[in-house]
Amino acid sequence: AVETADIVLVRNNPADAVDIIALAKATYRKMVQNLAWATGYNAFAIPLAAGVLFSYGIILSPAMGAVLMSLSTVIVAINARILKVEK
Repeated sequence: AVETADIVLVRNNPADAVDIIALAKATYRKMVQNLAWATGYNAFAIPLAAGVLFSYGIILSPAMGAVLMSLSTVIVAINARILKVEK
């Protein structure tokens, strides 16, 4: 059963199940945060990269677009990593 289980309780403490449920809820909240961040970021960045603000003299170079997209990924990864610290 250990090979196919997603979670294995190694101690005989039923309170561990409560901790697992709390971790699952925190993980879901973090997933929603990351999805909201990525959606909001892309809703802003994609039109900017497409040149929506070109008439105002604001131009996003492809290199800067790549840097900003990488930064978005780093922010999502750091936010997910914070979940481990918050335990």
